[in-house]
This record gives sequence, C-alpha cells and structure tokens, in this order.
Amino acid sequence: MRVSETGEARVRGYLFVLGRSLRTFLQPAEARDALREVESHIRERLEQVESSDERVGVEQVLAELGTPLKVARAYSTEMTLDEALTTGRFVPVLRAVWHLATTSVFGFLWALFVFVGWVFGLAVMSLAPVKVVFPNNVGIFYQQGQIQSMGANFGHPPGTEVYVFGYWIVPVALALGLGILVLTHRASRRVLGWIRSRRPPARVRLKVEVSGR
Repeated sequence: MRVSETGEARVRGYLFVLGRSLRTFLQPAEARDALREVESHIRERLEQVESSDERVGVEQVLAELGTPLKVARAYSTEMTLDEALTTGRFVPVLRAVWHLATTSVFGFLWALFVFVGWVFGLAVMSLAPVKVVFPNNVGIFYQQGQIQSMGANFGHPPGTEVYVFGYWIVPVALALGLGILVLTHRASRRVLGWIRSRRPPARVRLKVEVSGR
C-alpha cells in the first residue's frame, strides 16, 4: 500500500511519541536503535497491507504493534534483563530489579526481598570492623537471664550481661555476610532469567506481528 502525506504524518506522529517513550526508559543510543527497528517494521508491514482505505490500513498496522508506551516498555524490559543476565554485574542486576519493581507487583515483592537480603548481608559484614574498633559492644546481650539482642549494641541498659565474642567473629562475619550477598545476587539472576524466559523477545514479537498478520 502506498502511503500519502496524510498517512506519513500519522506514522511520524506515532514514531515521535514512541521515541519520547523510549528515551524515558533507555539510553539515547539504544532508543535510536530501537526506534529505527520499529520504523522498519512499520514500513515493511505497510508495504504488505492491501486496503482501499489508507487510514484503516495505517491504523491497523499501528494497532498491531500496540501503543508507543507499550512498545517502549517491552524494549526497555528486554534490554535491561539481557544486560543483567549477560554481564551478571551488580549494577545491571540492581537496575533490572528496580525496573521490575516499578512495572509489576511480583517485581516489587521480589525487589523487596532482594533489598532485605543485601541489607542483611551488609549488616552482618559490618560486625567485623565494629568488633575491631569496639570489641565490647559486639556479642550476645542478656538481661535477667534472657537474651535481649545479638550483634552490635551501643545502648544497652545498666545491668545487662554481655557475652563478648572473640575476634574469631571478624572472619566469620565477613564470610557469612559475603555469602548472603552472593546468594542474594545469584537468586536475583535466577529469577531474572526465569522472567526473561517467559517473555517473548520484543524484536521477535514485533517481527511475528508484522509478518504474520
């Protein structure tokens, strides 16, 4: 189907909104690449459409792709997950977890779990330097024969009995805290991989929708 200036204006308007949406989620270079890819799909589909009504044909193609915001979210989710799973680094994984937390209820709950795991791991590791600097403030704190708290405590009331750990707690705290962080990170990657496997790739989905209609 040949597209007139009116149809081109509608396509350019869609691409303009899509470009702005993509830049909300992606880096400028990534947004430009995604925009060019979507535009090529639109052009290919318009060439295949056989319709006597140009407006209906153009709207059909754009409706097949979905709203610009939906397409932008699909691309951003795919690229964020791919970066996290490919590199495995802390920052990309953190970015992917945060992205999921802002786009789904499950993602928010998982991000909360990951946040607790990271905070707990760092808290355990922090016992090591605290033990070195304040050796009498790290241990098990008793009051009237009952355990009141464990770890580091700087405000226990008078009469509190303290079982002070030896300095062996330093390597134990470092190893245990690091282990918690590593396990949390690996669990995050597994969950991200599971989510990624359940999502058809945005690029493939667009190609299927464009060529399969």
